[in-house]
Amino acid sequence: MKVSIFGLGYVGAVTAACLARDGHEVIGVDVNPEKVALIKAGETPIVEPQLDVLLAEGVAKGSIDATTDSQKAVMESDVSLISVGTPPTERGEPDLGYVFSVCKEIGAAIRHKQVPHVVVLRSTVPPGTLEHCTKLLQDAAGDVAVYTAFNPEFLREGSAIRDYDLPPYTIIGTEHPAAEAGVRQMYAKVDAPIITVKPAVAEMVKYVANTWHAAKVSFANEVGRVSKAFGVDGREVMNLIVQDTKLNLSPTYMRPGFAYGGSCLPKDLGALLYYARSKDVPIPFLNSIPTTNNLQIELAAHEVMRSGARRIAVFGLAFKAGTDDLRESPAVILIKRLIGEGCQVKIYDKAVQQARLMGTNLAYIQRNLPHFEGLLVAEPQQALADAEMVVLTYSTPEFRELVKEVPQGTKILDLAGVFTEPVKELDYHGLGW
Repeated sequence: MKVSIFGLGYVGAVTAACLARDGHEVIGVDVNPEKVALIKAGETPIVEPQLDVLLAEGVAKGSIDATTDSQKAVMESDVSLISVGTPPTERGEPDLGYVFSVCKEIGAAIRHKQVPHVVVLRSTVPPGTLEHCTKLLQDAAGDVAVYTAFNPEFLREGSAIRDYDLPPYTIIGTEHPAAEAGVRQMYAKVDAPIITVKPAVAEMVKYVANTWHAAKVSFANEVGRVSKAFGVDGREVMNLIVQDTKLNLSPTYMRPGFAYGGSCLPKDLGALLYYARSKDVPIPFLNSIPTTNNLQIELAAHEVMRSGARRIAVFGLAFKAGTDDLRESPAVILIKRLIGEGCQVKIYDKAVQQARLMGTNLAYIQRNLPHFEGLLVAEPQQALADAEMVVLTYSTPEFRELVKEVPQGTKILDLAGVFTEPVKELDYHGLGW
């Protein structure tokens, strides 16, 4: 197929690379000319394992292109995917302005093309949005038919390509046979059951999935804290819980660790809370999830201050391993708190440093975290020099080896469970073990 993808962020870039690898022709569209230039050159605009290789291969064989011209993209494709951002407003509701704007652009291009077109919405949106998008598209397209579907993505940063290849299912929210056929053809090489439902059901599923993930993180962290109060390692407890796959389902996220963050869980949970409030639906359990998540960050800061250490090396600034994404990162909040308490902080994060050198993260850091730029170091030894405590915010094999080499007497606060059990030779502990 010939596929145009509007929005070249995490979802758009990964989808473009995977579709091209699977034999489709892809043209990406973004308002940011720098992203477009990177894609056209076969370079990744984000840090994501294997993405650089797939993009380079796709461009080399001529199956990936990029442009800022919406009409060109629609003219050269059979299906258009919308993967633009839906950032939260101050009230918590998603800003759908980018989605609606792109719909109008695509509709106008379809009118010019004079050929029926399939449009698939992948941005996370509340139920009823596709219905409104369909009206915008059809109004702009005039008499030319537009077939629409909502196709939620379940890609995790750091494992997005693996998640693309091995999804639990592919959900198509549509009432148009032509749209369903288009999506089925697009994912023909993805081995997963396909479930077709009404668009509003598919839209709601994405919000519920991310809310459940946030709830699991918070639940496991609270179990870890209570277990530790009894002198029990919360990780051992949760390891047994997740082995019961009859009643307890997937083990993913069900392990004590640090707070959740990123561009999806906080935003989508916040949107669901907003809509519940606006519809006068009482949800005390869901309302408590952000509270307990924030408490995990607060307890981490308290643990550092209680230790007496003031020179702190933080390993991990992004919200999770394998990504450079700083949005809603609990590590960022923790470091701000520590600086406010007078601590001297040095930060080591290979992916963030790589993105910073590429320029993709530098603008974000300078705009949102200007004082962080001077705290980032290129080598872990620079962070460890004179450090009284090392704080691990996520787990990687590199961190595991580095911690073994810290000078004797250096305290280690492991917020992520880098080791499966405490190391006797190290002054080592976490919040849940």
